[in-house]
Amino acid sequence: MAYAPSSDLGFLTAMVAATPALDVLLPVHNEAESIEGTIRELYDRLAPRLPLRFIICEDGSRDGTQQVLAHLAQSYPIQLLTSEQRNGYSRAVTDGMKALQADYLLCLDSDGQCDPQDFGKFWDARNQQDVAIGWRVHRSDNLLRRLLSGGFFRLYQLFFHVPVHDPSCPYVLAHKRVIEAVVPELGEMQQGFWWEFVARVHRRGFSLREIPVHHRSRRAGRTQVYGLNRLPAIAYRHVMALFKIWFETRRDL
Repeated sequence: MAYAPSSDLGFLTAMVAATPALDVLLPVHNEAESIEGTIRELYDRLAPRLPLRFIICEDGSRDGTQQVLAHLAQSYPIQLLTSEQRNGYSRAVTDGMKALQADYLLCLDSDGQCDPQDFGKFWDARNQQDVAIGWRVHRSDNLLRRLLSGGFFRLYQLFFHVPVHDPSCPYVLAHKRVIEAVVPELGEMQQGFWWEFVARVHRRGFSLREIPVHHRSRRAGRTQVYGLNRLPAIAYRHVMALFKIWFETRRDL
């Protein structure tokens, strides 16, 4: 099921009538406890620097997140895309990217782990590369998640040799031309969106720059980590996706 614009826009329509300098994309699923604080912090930190708009992709939440977002859309420049069912992180980000209007898109996770204070480093360097991506030097995730990411990174680099340490970091600033070029190709890695995004960006010849970022603990709740019984199937799909992406992008070299 595709995401649909929220019907509760009202004040929002006037606020986003003019094209902003920056669109801020947040995929959201079951973040009722944290999403208001995340949006407020981002707006308070970024809005004094430049006109912005939020693209919020709400992914079939069942904890009251939709109601919280509808309320926030009355006070903040938000384009709210909602889904009645869970489509997954990758689909949420991709559909949000298709709603891009500004020249630049900032992508962040909605759980508060990305620190808005780091944004200035991304924005000040926006003309020095096509895509800036964060590097979680001190990653605030559990040991299992760090080990899984580290192991997959070694395999991933055998295929793509990307010039970054942390291609799964969800702190990304990209120019509109990059998003428009890459979005139609995305969709092979349903549970590994940023791995695929970075691989395709690199294979297309766009420039990448890594910026160290402060990675914080979640505002509330727990990270949804797949159960051990599902990991073998996910790992298999990820490896098969690496082969397919590598084969598809050979002709772009």
